[in-house]
Formats: sequence, structure tokens, C-alpha cells
Amino acid sequence: MSSGGFTSLFCVALRETLPLMTRRPTRSVWQARNLVLTLALMVSGCAMVSDGAAARSAPDSFSPLVKRVLPAVVNIAVTETVSGGDVIAELPPELRDTPLGREFRRRFGNRREQMQGAGSGFIIEGSGLIVTNNHVVGHADRIVVSLTDGRQLPARVLGSDELTDIAVIKVETPGPLPYVTWGDSRRVEVGDWILAAGNPFGLGGSVTAGIVSAEGRDLGSGPFDNFLQLDAPINPGNSGGPIFNMAGEVVGVSTAIVSPSGGSVGIGFAIPSEIVSHIVAQLLERGRIDRGWLGVSVQDGDPGVLIAGVERGSPAARAGIRPGDAVLAVNGEHIDTSRGLIRTVAAVPPGNDVRLSIRRQGRDMDIPVTVGKRPPESAG
Repeated sequence: MSSGGFTSLFCVALRETLPLMTRRPTRSVWQARNLVLTLALMVSGCAMVSDGAAARSAPDSFSPLVKRVLPAVVNIAVTETVSGGDVIAELPPELRDTPLGREFRRRFGNRREQMQGAGSGFIIEGSGLIVTNNHVVGHADRIVVSLTDGRQLPARVLGSDELTDIAVIKVETPGPLPYVTWGDSRRVEVGDWILAAGNPFGLGGSVTAGIVSAEGRDLGSGPFDNFLQLDAPINPGNSGGPIFNMAGEVVGVSTAIVSPSGGSVGIGFAIPSEIVSHIVAQLLERGRIDRGWLGVSVQDGDPGVLIAGVERGSPAARAGIRPGDAVLAVNGEHIDTSRGLIRTVAAVPPGNDVRLSIRRQGRDMDIPVTVGKRPPESAG
């Protein structure tokens, strides 16, 4: 992403802290360096179905759609306790040994502070299952969900996945809750209308409308980036909120914006439902995500994907994969980018076998590999 003056990446989830602390940046803030990540956001729009020949137009009113889906959208308040040491560790290196850094350590080094944050989510089952962003609830000590009928309910985390920024939480209620269903993000097209709902700036249930601006956006936040870009206004506090098509189905989950100020400038991003629904199903089944892993470093090549390095003792090393090999296909499926290879292997349950079609010194061959379990922060 260009660093030229105007763009800074923000994850939108409105963090308001107790006195002497303003906003606590997430750990990815200082790792990204050129991007300023706050917390969570949300996008809006409405996808209208046409026969392909007629131009798509906005509905006379979004009110019928809003009345149908908004009862399933929730506000999420979180409380997190952090120590002064945690905060100091996140100071930029260039500030740590300055007078400002020393004063910061003096004042906060032995403190324990409570941070309060706000985000959004949506109910996917009447029993109280709620989907949101991992960065909204991932480090929370206490989670309170506010429903549109005014009820406030404590929630617990059932499972979360940091790499895709998805979490599932649950509330307990005496009766069924209103819920929404998944749509197919693979059928979403650039120019389709969408509707976004959430909790911008902690104001409570709000909706905005817009269109899908682009598909397949890579923000550089991880190997599984594949965002929908939206022009609907989304702001801090919208993180984890749903993006609806015009049928009232969830086709995305708000997660980030690009903005010089932290507020909406019409460039927001959502995780497609195709990804979210699969992650949610696995989290509900096991409480975690186990991804396949080869133990290689890779780069785009021509043809295929070039193996730049092989970790000692890794699944790839045991199978005989060598640096310089070019991976052309996995189980017969053509591979032409390193990200494509990582995603394909990650989708294979650890312990299963895959067949890599490779080219080595001009000679094509197939090599079976038993896929391992992807360790934290692994590349390929």
C-alpha cells in the first residue's frame, strides 16, 4: 500500500481508556510500521439483483431491509486489563530511550490499567451465537453484548482466529434471538449495493449503504488477505459488524478502513462470507483453526511458485522438496502465486497427504507430501 501522505490503514474498534491513557494501539501497529492500525470498522451498501442487461439502481428505501436485519446486529463492549509493561513494550523503538520514553516508563511502568473498547457483531443462531472480529474480543477480560431491545448480556469467547481476525462469542438467553444467515460472497460483483450495520463510535445500532468498490484486496496484513473493498461509511466501533446484500444475507464482516484521520473517507474493507463462514464452522467444532503447513519459504516464479528455502525437519524436507523447485500444481490444481500455494496448503487438514507437481531443473515430477500443522507466525 502506498505510504504517500494520504493513506494509513486503520482497524476500527474504538478504544477508550481510563485517565492518563488515551488509545492503546494493537500489537500489529508497531509491526506494520507504515500503517496505523486502530480497531475495527464496518462498511455498508446494498446489492441489487438485475438481469445483467439493465443498469442497477438504488431502492426507493432501505427501510424494509433494515427492519428485517437490524434486530440481529449487536453492540459489543469489552474491558481489558493491561500492565504498564505491556504498554511500554509497544512504544516505538525510537522513543524508548528518549526523555519522553523514560518519563512514560516512570509513570506507567508499575501500573495496571483497564481499557474499554467497543465493537460490533451479529447473531447467526437463535441460541445466542455471535460473530465478530478477533481484535474486538481477543484480549478481553469482560464482554457485554447489547441487543436492539435494550438487553445487556455477558458473553464468552467460544473460539477465535487471529490470522483471519474472526471470533465467535455466545450469550445465554431464556428464549431464541433474531438471527441472520450467510450469503455467498463469491456471487458479489463490483458495483453491487450493500448495507452495513454496527456500532460506530459507540453510538449504537447504525446502518450505512454503499457499493462494492473492488474485490480481492490484499492489505499486507497476512497471507490470507482477500478483502472486499466498500465505499459505505464505516468508522471506529464498526469492527465485526455485518455487510448485507439486498436479500438480507451476510456477505462480509467489516474489519478495516483506509483513512488519514481514523474516520471514514469511503474506503473500507470486509472479510468475505466465503472465508468467515468456514472459519466459524471450524471454531464451533474445535474452538481453534488447524492449518496445513509445508515448512518452505516461497516466491512468485515463472512458471509456478519458486521454493526459496526449506526448513530443516519440515514436511517439505522429509518429502524431498528442494530450494529451486517450482511448484506448478497441488493435487492437480494449478498454482501460479505464492499466496495461492499458502492458502491451498493451509486448507488441507494436518496429517493429510497432498501431491505437489513440481519442475526441477527442467524436469516435471510429482512428489507426495504429508502436510504438517502450521505453527504460529509461520510463512508457508
